[in-house]
Amino acid sequence: MQFGLCVATHIDNIGLIEHAERLGFARVWVPDSQMIWSDCYATLARAAERTSRIQLGTGVAIVGTRIAPVTAHSIATINRIAPGRTFLGIGSGHTAMRVMGFDPVKAPAFREYVRVVRELLAGEEVEYTLDGETRLIRFLHRDLGFIDIDDPIPIYVAANGPLALRVAGAYGDGRVAGLETPGAFRRSVDRIDQGAAAVGRTLDRDAFHTAALTGVCVLKPGERLDSDRVVDRCGSMVGNALHGLWEIVRLRGTEEIVPEALRPTWEAYRDFIAAKNLPRESAGQVVHVGHCTYLLEEERQFVTPEAIRATVLVGEPDEIIGILREREQAGLNEVLLLPPMEFAEEILTDFAEQVMARY
Repeated sequence: MQFGLCVATHIDNIGLIEHAERLGFARVWVPDSQMIWSDCYATLARAAERTSRIQLGTGVAIVGTRIAPVTAHSIATINRIAPGRTFLGIGSGHTAMRVMGFDPVKAPAFREYVRVVRELLAGEEVEYTLDGETRLIRFLHRDLGFIDIDDPIPIYVAANGPLALRVAGAYGDGRVAGLETPGAFRRSVDRIDQGAAAVGRTLDRDAFHTAALTGVCVLKPGERLDSDRVVDRCGSMVGNALHGLWEIVRLRGTEEIVPEALRPTWEAYRDFIAAKNLPRESAGQVVHVGHCTYLLEEERQFVTPEAIRATVLVGEPDEIIGILREREQAGLNEVLLLPPMEFAEEILTDFAEQVMARY
C-alpha cells in the first residue's frame, strides 16, 4: 500500500507538500477547481522546484474547463520540471463545474477527451474535434525541451459510475475514487476490465494503479467521535460528502443513492439547504463553501459520529491499519488523504508516525 496526499490547492502552501515528502508520502494530488482554490499547474510547478522524490500530479484535472490539448501540454510542462515523477489525474468535474452552476461533463465527451490527451502524451498525431470541426494535431518542437513527453506520464481516471469506469479501462493507467468497500471495489474493477476489453486492451492488474481518496483522523486512546478535536478534523470531509449528495440527488431526482448510514444526517442537511431557497443557477456558490478546506460552523451540527464513520478513515492506529489491510487485499494500491487546511500538517504527521510507520 502506498500513501498519498491530496491538498486544497494553495499557491503559498508548498511547505505542506515538502512536509509530506519528508514524512515518506508517495504522491501529492493537486486538485483543479478554479472557483475555490489556486491554479493546479502553477502550484505543481512550485512544488516540482521544491521537491525531489514525491510524485506530483493533478487530483484531478477537469475536462470541462480546459480543452484537451491544453491539459496535455500543461502536464507535459510539469513533467519537464519533474521528469519521471509526474502523473495526470483526470475527471469530469465536481466543484469545478458545479460551483458555476453546470453539471459535470457527460460520459461520451469525457471519453473522447481522455483519448485525445492519452494519444498526445504518447507523442502521436491525433484527430481532435473543436466546435464540430476535426483536425489532425500533434506537439511541435519536441526536441527543444519546451515539454517532456519522453518520460511517461501515467493517466489516472477519476471514475465512479459504469461509463467512467469503462473509460478508465479503455485509456487509463489507473483509477482514483472514494474509499469503497472491498465488494464495491471489486465490482468497479470488473467494469474497468470491460472497458479495456472493448478497445482490445488487456490490463495488467499489478501495473494498473488504484487509488482511493478519504479524510483521516487517528484517534487517541478512548477518544470519542463527537469530541471537538475529531469533529474539527473530520468535518470538512463530512461536509464534502453532503455537498456531493445534494448535487447528485438534485441531478437524478431520487434519494435512493443516499447510503443508509448517512440517511439521518442527509435528511437534516437536505432540509437545512431547502430552507435557504437557493436559485438553481447559483446554488453551488453556497453549497460548496468550505469544500474540503474547512468546516462551516453552521454545518457542524451534521458532523455526527455516524456521518464521520461513513465518510472518514477514523479509528485508533490498529483499527485504521486493519481497514487498510482489508482494502489492500481487495486490490487497492494507494490511499490519498485530504485533510482540512488548518490541521493538515498535524494530521499527516499523526498518520505517518502512528500508521505508516507500523504498516
